[in-house]
Amino acid sequence: MDSVVKFLQPWQLHPVVDHFTVALLIVAVLIDLVASAAPTRIWLQYTALLLIVLGALAAGASYFTGGMEAERIWNALGQPAKDILNRHGELGEYLAITFGILAVWRILIQGFGFMAGSRAIYLIVAFVAIVVLGYQAHLGGVLVYDYGAGTALMAAAPVPSQAASPWPSPTSSGAIPMVSVPTPLPTPTAPLPTSTAPLPTSTAPPAIPTASASKPMDSPQPANTPALSPTAQPSAAPSDGVKM
Repeated sequence: MDSVVKFLQPWQLHPVVDHFTVALLIVAVLIDLVASAAPTRIWLQYTALLLIVLGALAAGASYFTGGMEAERIWNALGQPAKDILNRHGELGEYLAITFGILAVWRILIQGFGFMAGSRAIYLIVAFVAIVVLGYQAHLGGVLVYDYGAGTALMAAAPVPSQAASPWPSPTSSGAIPMVSVPTPLPTPTAPLPTSTAPLPTSTAPPAIPTASASKPMDSPQPANTPALSPTAQPSAAPSDGVKM
């Protein structure tokens, strides 16, 4: 048996078989419901019978190949993914047994007249079974798309557990880790362009003439000296011989 498992494991048959299981069983139950509404269509009843038998065989194959995949990927999964895989595997086992019983039950309904009265109960149980089958298929999708189970992504980096923290927890023997922010380094600036033209030299501003410089200074004159009139002529001194 181990040699068979080692031969089939590299082929990764579980997702292939699962698609057949889901499709065959769901379609079988739906066709059987339609056949109950149209009892004169005998070919619908035989179609549902054939599909439920094939679906039950596919369910057993899904459970077998799922066990091979679980052994291959178990150690690479985190604890949340392992919990989902356990639930997925348990439902796969229960569903494989349930659909096997339903397939035998459906054969008895079709082959023996005294079992025809249990057809309504069979359809109710079969409908509940395909609803649970849809939930189990959803769990398989969560394992693949959310946790990367069985994919190259999981092989490159195992899925961490939710309990694991990416930050180191402080302990009593060590200091609390600090986060340092690097300071920006000064960036070199381009030198200012130098001009070849000589800078203008500063010249003294022209002197602003003041009020005292605009008028010529008056020559000093004695304060008590009367000014001479230009028309006044000096009178001749009277001589001694002339009487006035």
